[in-house]
Amino acid sequence: MTHQEHLLPLLVVEDDAAIRELLEEELQDAGYATLGVPSAEEAIALLSHTTVSLVITDVRLPGMTGIQLLQQLRQAGSELGIIVITAFGTIDQAVEALKLGADDFLTKPLDLDAIRDAVFRVLERQRLAVSHDADISHFHGIVGKSQVMQALFHDASRLAKSDAPILILGESGTGKELLARAIHQESPRNDQPFVPVNCASIPADLMESEFFGHVKGAFTGANEARKGLFQSAQGGSLFLDEIGEMPINLQAKLLRALQEKTVRPVGGEREEPVDVRIIAATHRNLDKEIEQGNFRSDLFYRLETFSLRIPPLRERGTDIEHLVFALIDKHAEAQGKQIEQIEPEALNNLLNYAYPGNVRELENAIMRGVTLSEDGSLNHKDLPERLREQSTVETGTPLVPAVSGELLASGQLPAPPPIRWPSLEEVEKRYINKVLEATGGNKRRTAEVLGIARRTLYRRLEDNDE
Repeated sequence: MTHQEHLLPLLVVEDDAAIRELLEEELQDAGYATLGVPSAEEAIALLSHTTVSLVITDVRLPGMTGIQLLQQLRQAGSELGIIVITAFGTIDQAVEALKLGADDFLTKPLDLDAIRDAVFRVLERQRLAVSHDADISHFHGIVGKSQVMQALFHDASRLAKSDAPILILGESGTGKELLARAIHQESPRNDQPFVPVNCASIPADLMESEFFGHVKGAFTGANEARKGLFQSAQGGSLFLDEIGEMPINLQAKLLRALQEKTVRPVGGEREEPVDVRIIAATHRNLDKEIEQGNFRSDLFYRLETFSLRIPPLRERGTDIEHLVFALIDKHAEAQGKQIEQIEPEALNNLLNYAYPGNVRELENAIMRGVTLSEDGSLNHKDLPERLREQSTVETGTPLVPAVSGELLASGQLPAPPPIRWPSLEEVEKRYINKVLEATGGNKRRTAEVLGIARRTLYRRLEDNDE
């Protein structure tokens, strides 16, 4: 994907003006340009003369629905990235959207972090689809040249061809959902739905209905029959993220569904056949959960036969170097910036931090650094404080000199410049002012970037004014 394509705006199609404004504000805070319209008809009119990189559309719109907009764009041959927003529980619409060519779907009430993640995933898949860079190996969008990652890609590709359940193990932030999607794409089911669900996000009293559906009148408010996640994933893959959070009574019903390949909707009298491939994931130690009575051993053994472990970033060797430069390039392009130099301490911080949050934490750190960078340079003071503190304590002094694109290509590295240490008050004041400037004076967003409460930000601003 070219630099110009990264600068193309995202189109938000939402008739609720407040929600549309919220979506645009969050996406702009993440570095994207946006356009917004209240109807599918206006979206089509705008797209006739304006080029965008991605469309985010609600299903319920006045006049033409979001599903009809999706269908019309795909029938016209459009390869635009399209994300569909549906009301919570309307899984049928989400599955229909995926079958018609949507790249992803989100449910209301909206999770703003999930929106940014979904936009990133879709744009990244588009970028990788047209990329001819063979220097960095990737597996359906997962970057990894290290031996452990190449072995993981190999094993995942082999297991994808079977129909057995797969259990993905790994710390938070390692990319378990990305691997699940890659397995689905490698499998014979890749033309059927991939339905992800976070077991920790569904209220316990709604879980059985969400998974297996319900018949009309099954409980108060069940005014009509509804399919569950199993029926919606028919023929495809059902990804159960954080399966360690599933209540023990539902685990028994999940095991039965795996063994019998049938489910019984809540309030129903008959079993319904289902053909679904289960991919589960957890960051928990399920052996300990079994000992504590929180997880069924028979379900664990059923899943654990084919398990894959995603290594934490600290075990991936030189992958971190490739990820650092790839992510800097990606976020610089997304924000319309050119990062031509990395300050010695910044590169030292990025390469030597332990990353308990793994790739997700690395990406967040780089996104913040690029957002706050000035004059084409990524500086250590623009990175999160925890990176600066840990790297300084562990390494003492910077290990690597400033690096520019040309010098990286030539292999010649300059000596690091002398460092003048400002006072702590000066650093804090400059840092807060820079974040405020980068967020356009948005104090809510500034507090989020700084990782402090908004009232703490106001207090520090008052102190700086004295």
